[in-house]
Amino acid sequence: MTGPVVVGIDGSPAGTTAAWWAAREAATRGRPLLLLHSWSTQPLDVPVARETLGKQRNGGRLLQRAETELRSRYPGLTLTTELTSTPAAEALLDLGGLAELLVLGSRGHGSTASFLLGSTSLYVLGRARCPAVVVRAGDPAVEDASGRPAAADRGEVVVGVKETGPAAEPLLEFAFTAADSRGARVRAVRALRPFGTAAPVHAMAAGHAYSRHEAEEHARLTAALAPWREKFPQVPVVEQVAAGPATAVLLYAAEHSELTVLGRERHPSHLTWKLGPVTHAALHHMPCPVAVVPHD
Repeated sequence: MTGPVVVGIDGSPAGTTAAWWAAREAATRGRPLLLLHSWSTQPLDVPVARETLGKQRNGGRLLQRAETELRSRYPGLTLTTELTSTPAAEALLDLGGLAELLVLGSRGHGSTASFLLGSTSLYVLGRARCPAVVVRAGDPAVEDASGRPAAADRGEVVVGVKETGPAAEPLLEFAFTAADSRGARVRAVRALRPFGTAAPVHAMAAGHAYSRHEAEEHARLTAALAPWREKFPQVPVVEQVAAGPATAVLLYAAEHSELTVLGRERHPSHLTWKLGPVTHAALHHMPCPVAVVPHD
């Protein structure tokens, strides 16, 4: 993809955090940034009984303020704004056809409603044609407008490898590209269903002796990573194979992550959307931004 990084803002802390994350990502990738505000879609804490003209003016001021702040922090960034009456979900999905990345705000644990309301954010994540990232308000892995820097101990991009075939390629490409631009390392995580006697998740991370089944899966993961190691020789890689619930394995692995990358299968019909239970849980509980990458 060579399109812009698109972020939806609504004036909430989550939207502001998402905008700052998106601006840094766009600057790092050398891509333009598009700030989008839908004045017909109100955040949960904004009164809805406003006249149309007032909503439009408010939206225009919101975009102008965000643009000024981000241009001050990233003076070389190509930045545009868009004020629309189209509902937020539709506007984002339309832009996702040409975007390199969509960025959404999240209110925090237990909710992914901010720029988008209720299940709408999950709907966008489940249908977007490009990768989409959810950023939580006050996320310790994200620099914010108040001047609080990102936590210093976040130096990894975690990628969950559910399958080691072609479906993993878009995820690995996204993860290695993100790690390369950040000077971070990739932690490729493969969670296995318990097979015989398995060590606990923390033991896996500490490097216990693999069972035969785990060793076979580790070899498959190594083979899947080989072409990406060759393409990105400067990116350090950690391979982690663990038997246990995938959500628990990923949460443990993401302790020092600044970004976690998960996959989502494309669907043949635009009327169909679905996020798997692991991705859904990660969006609620992961201690860092989560990228959802569509794959065939």
